[in-house]
Amino acid sequence: MNDDVLAERFAEQRPHLRAVAYRMLGSLSEADDALQDAWLRASRADLGEVRNLGGWLTTVTARVCLNMLRSREQRREDPWESWTADPPTAKGNPEQEAVMADSVGVALLVVLDALTPAERVAFVLHDLFAMPFEEIAPMLERSPEATRQLASRARRRVRGGDPPRASDVTAQREIVTAFLSATRNGDFQALVTLLHPNVVLHADKAVIPSPEPVMVSGAEPVARGAMAAVERAQFTGLGLIDGAVGLAMAPGGRLRVVLAFTIANGLITGIDVIAEPDRLNEINLTVLD
Repeated sequence: MNDDVLAERFAEQRPHLRAVAYRMLGSLSEADDALQDAWLRASRADLGEVRNLGGWLTTVTARVCLNMLRSREQRREDPWESWTADPPTAKGNPEQEAVMADSVGVALLVVLDALTPAERVAFVLHDLFAMPFEEIAPMLERSPEATRQLASRARRRVRGGDPPRASDVTAQREIVTAFLSATRNGDFQALVTLLHPNVVLHADKAVIPSPEPVMVSGAEPVARGAMAAVERAQFTGLGLIDGAVGLAMAPGGRLRVVLAFTIANGLITGIDVIAEPDRLNEINLTVLD
């Protein structure tokens, strides 16, 4: 296969490969880096015996992503980012990153980020892209049965425990969705109408950051605080936070801030903004369908 034909075939597979890499890595810039690495490997390989180029390229891309995930595990000590900091961009294109995150589901990316690299690869390739365990197992250096168990364990963590009542979730979801939409659109008045006049917001020390936790009360002051996070809202999605509908802020697919809501009589009466790593690690976050 000459270089021109390979380049054409790679371009045809690129949307699929990018989707695979993005779901594994949670970052558009990292996904593009993985594809560049996969292209370099393909251009140097002898493809004469390859019958299914699409499957071969998917495997190569997955191996590259697995190496990147393992490298990421070794540098978990990276400093935590404040929710008011500028969100990371995808090659200078934050809008594209936000659209991609929204299409996949921010909460799903956050839950995937909590999995081990092997669990994430097994789950993404099998459950999201229907790759057989027999093809996934070699790249993880495990048996097909062990790979099946990895995917099963990841699936349980993604789906969480016993679901709350559907009626509770529906009511909460409508209000939290409206809150997120108003924040994304910078609609101050819409935010105020969702908040109880005596709403109280608590933010831990890592949110601003500040020497002490922050407390803000009153519908208009809380709404003004939410307006300061318009850019971050583009990287925010809905999920079940310890069984109640809340928001997970995850630029680059990595959990940075969680908003837990208290709702009564159709109004938001309390918001707990969590950014401290220890507190985030204790949260049970489940993907909403």
